[in-house]
Amino acid sequence: MVEILPSLICADPNRRSDAVRELESLGVDGLHVDILDGHFSPSLPLGIEAVRQLRRETELPFDVHLMVADHDYFIDALLNCGVQRLCFHLEAEPHIDRRLQTIQAAGVAPGVALKPATPLGVLEYCLERINFVLLMLINPGFAGHKGEAQVPYARRKVAACRRFLDKRGAGHVAIEIDGRVGFDNLADLVAAGADRLVAGTRSLFHPEGGPADNLARMRRLAAEGLQRRQDG
Repeated sequence: MVEILPSLICADPNRRSDAVRELESLGVDGLHVDILDGHFSPSLPLGIEAVRQLRRETELPFDVHLMVADHDYFIDALLNCGVQRLCFHLEAEPHIDRRLQTIQAAGVAPGVALKPATPLGVLEYCLERINFVLLMLINPGFAGHKGEAQVPYARRKVAACRRFLDKRGAGHVAIEIDGRVGFDNLADLVAAGADRLVAGTRSLFHPEGGPADNLARMRRLAAEGLQRRQDG
């Protein structure tokens, strides 16, 4: 089953608590939480205190994506918030294995994130430590820019990642994709190998439909993509 993870930065900032409760009632698989520092990624949409408060509002798993230049403060603070999954960017971390051990020791599922053009080879010596890899399909921090499109090699990279993992016997590592996941490309991305979808304004929060109808549409498209993957 493909997981659908609504992105909290796409919810109305004036009613995030209400949005979280609504999403939980709809049966989403978890909530995607982007943490940015204004340096590695040029925006600051959601702070640690907001995450801490929202954590008290729901039993849904929190799937956290760090887009920061210095992980020391952020990882410790988020582990103390009670998140369930936490990934950081390999491009910003000199001590990758140590970070993964720290997250795992806290009982949180560790993952790593890659910017669009980062080669998959950097995963080679992470596979025994990680639960998932998050592939960014747009550049970090530009989700709110109307002109920012999904990279043209998005499906190719997802498929290459699936082959990379399967070839190394790393079927336990899920592929999560983040960036302009929409009704027009969702099935293709799942068919290519995606296991988790971060849902934003092109899908679950699409303005032309309500969350319930949009979620049902996403699930239908994900099922179509899974069938295509199984059919080869």
